[in-house]
Amino acid sequence: MLLECFHHATRSNWAYAYDEKTIHLRFRTKRDDVDEVYAITGDKYDWEAHYKELKMDKLASDHFFDYWEIGIRPMHKRFSYGFRIRAGNETVWMVESGISHEQPTPPGGYYEFPYIHPVDIFRAPEWAKEAVFYQIFPDRFANGDPSNDPEGSKEWGGQPEQGGFFGGDLKGVMDNLEYLTDLGINAIYFTPLFKSPSNHKYDTIDYMEIDPQFGTKDDLRRLVQECHKKGIRVVLDAVFNHSGVEFAPFQDVVRNGDNSKYKDWFHIHSFPVTVDENPANYDTFGFYGHMPKLNTANPEVKKYLLDVATYWLQEMDIDGWRLDVANEIDHRFWRDFRVAVKAIKPDAYIVGEVWSDSMLWLMGDQFDSVMNYPFADKTLSFFSNCDKDGYMFANEISRLLIRYPQQTNEVIFNLLCSHDTPRVLTMLGEDKRRLKLALVFLLTYIGTPCIFYGDEVGLRGGGDPDCRKCMEWDYDRQDRELYDFYKLIIALRKNYPMLRHGRFRFLKAEPGDCRVIYERLDDEMHFTVWMNNTTERTVLSHPMETNDWHDALSGQRVEVTDGAMNLELDELGYRIIYRKII
Repeated sequence: MLLECFHHATRSNWAYAYDEKTIHLRFRTKRDDVDEVYAITGDKYDWEAHYKELKMDKLASDHFFDYWEIGIRPMHKRFSYGFRIRAGNETVWMVESGISHEQPTPPGGYYEFPYIHPVDIFRAPEWAKEAVFYQIFPDRFANGDPSNDPEGSKEWGGQPEQGGFFGGDLKGVMDNLEYLTDLGINAIYFTPLFKSPSNHKYDTIDYMEIDPQFGTKDDLRRLVQECHKKGIRVVLDAVFNHSGVEFAPFQDVVRNGDNSKYKDWFHIHSFPVTVDENPANYDTFGFYGHMPKLNTANPEVKKYLLDVATYWLQEMDIDGWRLDVANEIDHRFWRDFRVAVKAIKPDAYIVGEVWSDSMLWLMGDQFDSVMNYPFADKTLSFFSNCDKDGYMFANEISRLLIRYPQQTNEVIFNLLCSHDTPRVLTMLGEDKRRLKLALVFLLTYIGTPCIFYGDEVGLRGGGDPDCRKCMEWDYDRQDRELYDFYKLIIALRKNYPMLRHGRFRFLKAEPGDCRVIYERLDDEMHFTVWMNNTTERTVLSHPMETNDWHDALSGQRVEVTDGAMNLELDELGYRIIYRKII
């Protein structure tokens, strides 16, 4: 055994309380190097009376390592533990004090989980596990009230430009709620609604007002009420990293310079402020001078922004916040933000925009979730062609799973595209078969899925602004077959709780093979998903211990012969098979 590959830590995603009675432990070994791992546990105050040896499951594997996991329910909400690792005839023990070929005398030197404190448990909103989100870019979804269109708005459906408007508004969303419920949507994420001169609204000039082109506060209040009546949650976008250059406090700094009472609201390098120069003499989002960065460590700024967050929760009864450029704001601000938001609505869903490993924000004291762009990257890279085989795909997805505790994985915000990326159909070469495979994976994977408006009717487009085309409302121009497929797979996810809560694991993913099989499993049901990511018909086989499987979409029985299931799959085809355990 390569002992130097062993890893465990008494923190974060390696040892954590999943709920008030259960602790999850994880352990890492070199890939295919170890036959079994046991957790050796006992109470540090009475080891012998509570001693147990518990076999760990291999949760996942990546290019280099195997990851083992077990859930433990200690009698007294505390325990000490170590690991026994076996490969062939060799057995070693690993505890906090080191690795040895003889079991160290417990409990001294063993790892400890001192106590499960309910206040320390990371609790994500339960409803987020049930949600299928729909992202709406308001200017481009539907124009319900032409009277509030910005001057110079273009005819609906024209080619988008960086600075153009099309007149989409809250009334347009209200008019199409039945469309969303028919599709199966039960949560909406809006890009910013607050007053701003742009079509995207990420350069806010008044955080306490709805932009007039979208409507009024009363319009938003009525929309949220109607959404709630239909079982739809509403999440708004908050841009707290930076404001727009027309934000009143920043304009005060422009006018009054060093004498402005707002000068410490921003990161000013020198006076006078030079708005039109590049680079600006103040910190900005990226290098965009029209988006000055806010100083969230300033107590006045913090109070202002926290008041904004709580105002919209209280006044409009929204269900959460998506936080723009969240990784560029200090952690102390986000800790205070969580306290303020959860005090108003304990089950509010807080989603940060972080494009990379986000563990620092997902310790239970800041966000509930992040936008899982790494998931989108790995998924689209695999389904766009067969350059990356199933082995590499499984390794990459498994590595993402190991990044976070289970309760985080259950609500992580999974997406295939957004307003910041090309359209998913475009990224997949406009091949609907590949889009269907990617959608099946999205909606049968662990986490909270999100669909970008219009993907379900075949909208195409490259990067900004092409990805922000107007929603197609002409029935004859919509891809209704694709719409029906989205509706079918969304319904499948909503009809089977196991697809929202069950364990995820790859069963078959081999080098040089673009076919994969994975499972979702809980105590009541077992799903397996079979995917042929090749352009040839194939027969995919895998051992099965029982013969009680059915096709999840057709209901037909699927036979097992001589202990194996052999499924014929169309080119770029799939099958979803399930069995009831109890």
